[in-house]
Amino acid sequence: MARVVFQHVTKRFGTVVAVDDLTLEVEDREFLVLLGPSGCGKSTALRMVAGLEEPTEGEIVIGDHVVNDVDPKDRDIAMVFQSYALYPHMTVAGNIEFPLRSRRVPAAQRKELVDAAASALGLEGLLDRKPSQLSGGQRQRVALARAIVRRPQVFLMDEPLSNLDAKLRVQTRAELIELQRRLETTVVYVTHDQVEAMTMGHRIAILRDGVLQQVGAPQDVYARPANLFVAGFIGNPPMNTIAGKVVGDDGGLAVGLPGARVPLPDGIVAAVRNAGVEEVVIGVRPEHLRLDAGGIVPATVTVVESLGHERHVACRLDDGTLVIVRQPSDQAAPSVAGTVHLATDAQHLHVFDAASGDRVGAP
Repeated sequence: MARVVFQHVTKRFGTVVAVDDLTLEVEDREFLVLLGPSGCGKSTALRMVAGLEEPTEGEIVIGDHVVNDVDPKDRDIAMVFQSYALYPHMTVAGNIEFPLRSRRVPAAQRKELVDAAASALGLEGLLDRKPSQLSGGQRQRVALARAIVRRPQVFLMDEPLSNLDAKLRVQTRAELIELQRRLETTVVYVTHDQVEAMTMGHRIAILRDGVLQQVGAPQDVYARPANLFVAGFIGNPPMNTIAGKVVGDDGGLAVGLPGARVPLPDGIVAAVRNAGVEEVVIGVRPEHLRLDAGGIVPATVTVVESLGHERHVACRLDDGTLVIVRQPSDQAAPSVAGTVHLATDAQHLHVFDAASGDRVGAP
C-alpha cells in the first residue's frame, strides 16, 4: 500500500478557488476522512488524487512518486462513488470482474479474485444477479467489491453511503471499517456526515471553503477544536457558543456573559492574557452543561426533546442566545418556559477569539 501526500495543492475553476494551498499527508494504511460541508473542496481534493482533476498548483504524491502527470489508469487507485455506477447489463460477477478483464488478468486468476472479493463482502449468493435485482446496500457492496478486487495502493471513497437508509448505513459503515482492517489498505474517504467521520477515521481532516481547518484523531478534534467552525461542525448537538467580554476578577479574569460573569481557570487566564484578546466566545459542549440550582448563568427553557436515553433541553439566555443541555433521562425534566440555572466545570470551558474565531491557547 502507499501514502498520499498533498503538497501545497491549489485547484481553481476560473476565479473560484475550490482547494486552497492544501498540505496534508495520509499515512500508509491509514483511514483518513476528508470532512466538511457541501462545496468545501473535499471531493475536488479526492478527484485530484484520482487524476480526474489536475491541480492548478502544487504536487500530489502517491507512494514515492509525484503523479500530477500520471494518467488515472496508471495511478493504481480504486474509487467508489456515491452513485454505484454498476453496469446494468452485467451480473454481479461480471461487474466485479470488469477491472480484471480490462487488465487482461487470466480467467482462472480472475475467478479466484472475484470469489475472494465477493466472500469479503457477503456477496457469494448474488453473483448471478443483475444490479436491478439488488437492494441499495447490495449494490454498494458490489461497487466496493469491484474496487477491492484489484488490490490497489489506495482506495478513494466519495460519500459511498449517502444513498443508503439510516439502518443500512450503520451496518455498511461497520463493514467498511472491518474491511479496511482486514485489507490493511490506505483509504481516503470523503463525507459531510460527522458521525461517519468520527466512527470510521483514524484521523479527520476538516475543510471549509477549500482551506484545511484542522487535522487530528476524532476524539482530539472533538475535545480541542481549533476554531469556532470546527467547534460548531463537530458534535451533535454542536458546541454551545456564547459571546462575551473579558473582565478582571479578583486578580484573575472572567468573561461577562448575558446575566452572569464566569471566572476563567488559571490555565486559560494565562492564554487569554498572552493573546491580548478582549472580545471572546465561550464554548461548552452540551454534555458538559447541567441544570443546577447553584449555577450562575440564568436561562429560560424553550424546548425539551426526549430521545429515550437522554434529553436535549434547549434554553435561551437573557440576550436570546440558544444553548443546549444534554440531560440524562433519569433526571427530572425541567418545565418548558421555566427558569433554570446552568453550571459547568472549569476544565470544560473553551475560549475563542471573537475576531479570528481561533481557539485561544490552541493546540
